[in-house]
Amino acid sequence: MRLHLLFFCLVVTLVVSPTFSAQQFEPPGKREIAKYPLQLDPPPPPTKKGVDPVKLHAEATELADLAHSVPADVDQVSQGKLPKDFADKLKRIEKLSKQLRNDVTP
Repeated sequence: MRLHLLFFCLVVTLVVSPTFSAQQFEPPGKREIAKYPLQLDPPPPPTKKGVDPVKLHAEATELADLAHSVPADVDQVSQGKLPKDFADKLKRIEKLSKQLRNDVTP
């Protein structure tokens, strides 16, 4: 009998306590926030970049010229000679390739 009473009290406590606490503890300002619905501006439409074909061609030509000079510089590096503008050429190649990629891809 005592076990039944203890079990009954436990069940009543578990059932009643969540519903009672949910009604009693409401965050402050919840009703005030509900008065003003959130209004977001629509996202701006994507802008299309104008591609300058003359600029693209000039950058591609410069990139090709720099790329053709790299194997000769690598041969000098393998002989123990480091051309002084080799690192600058590689940086310029990287910069030109990034610019071309950004201009061409949407």
